[in-house]
Order: sequence, then C-alpha cells, then structure tokens
Amino acid sequence: MKQQLFGLSFGFAALLLAADMATAQQRAQCAERSLVIDRLTGKYGETRKTMGLAANNGIVEMHASDETGSWTITVTHPNGITCLVAAGTSFETIDEELPAALGAPT
Repeated sequence: MKQQLFGLSFGFAALLLAADMATAQQRAQCAERSLVIDRLTGKYGETRKTMGLAANNGIVEMHASDETGSWTITVTHPNGITCLVAAGTSFETIDEELPAALGAPT
C-alpha cells in the first residue's frame, strides 16, 4: 500500500512539475515588443517582411533574415506584449501569382 501511495504521489509531483515547466516556457516566449524586436534584429539579423491584423486585433508579423534564412512569426497584442508563434530556417522570398484555383484574386 505504501508503494502505491508513493507511486501516486510521485506521479502527481511529476505532473505539477511538468505543468510548471510548460507555464515557464509560455512566459519565456512573450515579452515587451521592443525587447523581442531587439533580439530578432540583434541576435538573428531578422527584419519585418510582412504584417497583418488578426481577428483579435493582434498584429501578426513575419520577420526574416535574407542572409541566414532564419524566420520568426510574432503576434503583438493590443497591450504591447509580443509573443513568438513559430520560427524556422530556409526563408526565401517568392514573387509569383497563384492560380485562381489556389485562392488568387480574380
């Protein structure tokens, strides 16, 4: 019985620790806009390539580096906090029109 209770306690503690780590990771991905932009330009050499307005009045932006190919998508909320949404490599600019069947304006 003691072993089962210990096992359940250990499992519960592991869940709490995992939840706390997930919360910490979420907090680490958001900051004041100026800090995020400074990091993207200073450390990664990224500049804003595109932007748009999301349904929740957030500003969605894509930043990328033409030299390294790194890219980052951010959302800046109305309160001024910017959050990282996605990031990756191999960015390249494509200048082509999509066929109407794929959603290009007619």
